[in-house]
Amino acid sequence: MSLLAPLRELDTVQRHTVLASFLGWTLDAFDYFLLTFVIVTVAKEFDVGTAQITYALFLTLAARPLGALLFGRLADRFGRRPILMLDVILFSLFEFATAFASSLTALLVLRFLFGVAMGGEWGIGASLAMESIPAKARGAVSGLLQSGYPCGFFLAALANWLLVDHIGWRGLFVVGALPALLVLYIRRKVPESAVWQEGARAAKRPGLREAMHGHWKLAIYLMLLMMAFNMFSHGSQDMYHTFEEVNLHLPTGSATAFVLVALLNLGALAGGLYFGALSERIGRRKAMMIAALLAIPVIPLWMYGGSLILLGVGAFLIQVMVQGAWGVVPSHLNELSPAALRGTLPGFAYQMGNLLAAVTATAQTWLAQRHGGDFAFAMALWMVLVALLLTLLLWLGPEARGVGFGHRES
Repeated sequence: MSLLAPLRELDTVQRHTVLASFLGWTLDAFDYFLLTFVIVTVAKEFDVGTAQITYALFLTLAARPLGALLFGRLADRFGRRPILMLDVILFSLFEFATAFASSLTALLVLRFLFGVAMGGEWGIGASLAMESIPAKARGAVSGLLQSGYPCGFFLAALANWLLVDHIGWRGLFVVGALPALLVLYIRRKVPESAVWQEGARAAKRPGLREAMHGHWKLAIYLMLLMMAFNMFSHGSQDMYHTFEEVNLHLPTGSATAFVLVALLNLGALAGGLYFGALSERIGRRKAMMIAALLAIPVIPLWMYGGSLILLGVGAFLIQVMVQGAWGVVPSHLNELSPAALRGTLPGFAYQMGNLLAAVTATAQTWLAQRHGGDFAFAMALWMVLVALLLTLLLWLGPEARGVGFGHRES
């Protein structure tokens, strides 16, 4: 618990800011994952194959870098707080509109627009939180912020399990508009970043090309790093439902399948909090490398546990490590980013990495098909290779733990 002590030292305003950023990412992820649970149902209503509905997921992922760049630049120019509120309103609006999609084309367009808005939230929320707290609290807050993603995944699974039989898939997307209420909380409780305000008063905000001068190598490195991170995360999550159905023969929507997903997300929450806080003591890169390497010995239990109890333990532990490494990412990327790009570069690198990693599910499916439909083999091999790649990239890269923000920045 001493690792999380910095969270208790935050003042009331800082806690509101961190909570708003956490809820923004949680609700964003909630809205994204709702579609993943109703793909088959939506395909039947539109009388198309499930593969055509998965194009909506691809378009959302493809649009996220565009949103990160667009909203990130707006946040660097006009402030974190107003652009975050605009972003939350937009992704909630497009989520709500999805409930009324009358055709496959309309669905695809709306999910692309949702992806643009979704792409902006993470970078702006992370920069607002990181610029509003003491340097010594960044590790713990980083882990908390990143835990919003598995929390959103869990809430989407819970909503699907409890509500879909009563309100249908369209009703789920109406519920997905509720995050817009977060804007009221941000407007009342969350102030603008003092670091951004200081920079806005000090000088004219540079354009993108000027701000990026001398930082292109860093940007490329961060994109490659986030590609490996997203391969690590999506490699452990996206095909897990398919693994449950094909290899474990668990019916879709069964209580057992839900419990395993719940354990995944509980592990992710614990790992993000622990390793995020640990990085404040031992360093960002070291904490992420330890988490990535510890995932490897957990993989046999995760895929080949032999019983539901052992598979559940493996599901919990693999996400402790995967999301443990991820829990350090918000602080690491914000500390490495120049002040004039802090609203843009972390989010853009994250979302570009996500786009570059979009091949993950397809590659794992191809590997499984080459081995008689064995998703356990495909996912296990993928995770070992990506854990090693991620560790190598972290070992080769820079670190700026504790760097000053605002007038303390060099």
